[in-house]
Amino acid sequence: MYLPPGYKSDPHRRYPVLYMLHGFTNTDLSYFGEGAGTHIPTIADRAARNGTVRDMIIVTPNAMTVYGGSNYSSGATTGDWESFVSRDLVSYVDKHFRTVARTEARGLAGHSMGGYGAMRIGMRHPEVFSSLYVLSSCCISPTSNIPDTPEEMAAFEAFTERPDDYTQVPASIRTAVAAAAAWAPNPANPPLYYDSPVENGELRPSVIARMTANRPLAMVDQYINNLRKHHIAFDVGDEDTNIAANLTEFDRILTSYGVPHTFEVYHGNHGNRVPERFEHEVLPFFSKHLARKPAKESP
Repeated sequence: MYLPPGYKSDPHRRYPVLYMLHGFTNTDLSYFGEGAGTHIPTIADRAARNGTVRDMIIVTPNAMTVYGGSNYSSGATTGDWESFVSRDLVSYVDKHFRTVARTEARGLAGHSMGGYGAMRIGMRHPEVFSSLYVLSSCCISPTSNIPDTPEEMAAFEAFTERPDDYTQVPASIRTAVAAAAAWAPNPANPPLYYDSPVENGELRPSVIARMTANRPLAMVDQYINNLRKHHIAFDVGDEDTNIAANLTEFDRILTSYGVPHTFEVYHGNHGNRVPERFEHEVLPFFSKHLARKPAKESP
């Protein structure tokens, strides 16, 4: 957690809160640990000194699981992470820290898997968060994280036990396993406790349908009125080809519905410019949109 420089010296002041969600195979240390590429305390302190942003509290939960990540979803296998972020975490932070405890003063952002979480939780919980910034969201199209070559399908089917070290498993298989655990859970199917989207070298349409139901590109039409309640921004690097295509489609859908938002494709890959994007785009976005005072006062 990041507390702004004046938090201790001014015991009566309250602050808006940005919840920043980390990516797959990462933890909160990817933003707060020593040597982190996007080190939130360093970036936020510098932005505050430069006068480019207004003070805010920044919180990152640890959403690591035995599958390499939670996908910030709700299911019997990986747990109810959506409720944890939108209800339990927010309630705890509001109770234990001097927050502006109102929807208009809470923002949600994330990168990659965290971007998916911000998109999913944001569109489903406009009563909790008022502003969303999505960086290079993974997992938003029906084909995301689905093995689609004979080699990948064979490797996925060969994955029958949780390894001691997930870093030895190919990334495409790790993300597919985590997606199946999150979106096709089956507590009666040990040892992995999910239904596989692949069987005998072929995709299983019934399992794919369950997974697809959790993709933002499949969900967006059902939650379009919720999205109208948010301030929304999202971006992606032009070298992040598949994700750029998916977010371009998301941009098209929001535009077709007349939902106000901003979308930028910048020069970069999946993660090489996240620190500067966080400093120069994300923090100013929330500085502009998050309310600064309790509801009884004008923001």
